[in-house]
Amino acid sequence: MRRIRLVVAYDGTNYHGWQYQPNAVTIEEVLNKALTELLREPIAVIGASRTDAGVHARGNVAVFDTENRMAADKICLAVNQRLPEDIRVQSSGEVAPDWHPRKQRCVKTYEYKILNRRIEVPDKRLYTYHCYYDLDLEKMRRAASFIVGEHDFKSFCSAKTQVTDTVRTVYSLNVERDQEDVITIRITGSGFLYNMVRIIAGTLLWAGTGLIRPEEVAEILAAEDRRKAGPTAPAKGLTLIRMFYPDEMQEQAEKP
Repeated sequence: MRRIRLVVAYDGTNYHGWQYQPNAVTIEEVLNKALTELLREPIAVIGASRTDAGVHARGNVAVFDTENRMAADKICLAVNQRLPEDIRVQSSGEVAPDWHPRKQRCVKTYEYKILNRRIEVPDKRLYTYHCYYDLDLEKMRRAASFIVGEHDFKSFCSAKTQVTDTVRTVYSLNVERDQEDVITIRITGSGFLYNMVRIIAGTLLWAGTGLIRPEEVAEILAAEDRRKAGPTAPAKGLTLIRMFYPDEMQEQAEKP
């Protein structure tokens, strides 16, 4: 038995998230079906990040076990021939039999995109949240500075979460605008709570429109109360960019 790791990119528009659901089409379900047909054995992938309905990804990670002897690095090419055009496996490779994508130390990067102009642009409608209010970029950056570091992010976590430990570390949080009026919120951290990035985006939108002072973000964190933070921004603006496993890089560096 071999364990294969995949790096998966997808447009989440037409899917009800990553995780299998009995009455809805999900990324996990489509991958399982394509891999099962390709390898001619039942395949069940384990995903690192169970993204919500409508959320996109460029670098989600998944593993599965197989008896098939197909070259690991060729599986991505072969399975892509069986996948719809809005899902593509970017790479595939063999890992240790006990390697689990949710049990490794991981650094995740997400981007949330906001189209900030008076009139929406049709070709950006699926991948950005349209905000027609003028957003003050400097206020958003100032608000973002209070997020960076290790904090209890209970205020930025959906009430639906079942985790008891809500302390997380945000390594960086940048806010930039391009020439097409798209504001990108790029956040990198040790892990994220349910809806945490989208709630942070909603709170930064509050700061950008002047509904709160940037300094109030510190008060929101201290309150540990979801009702104090901004709204959960729509899913379509969110993309999982990358999942990085630093322990693997250290192990490779230590090899003679």
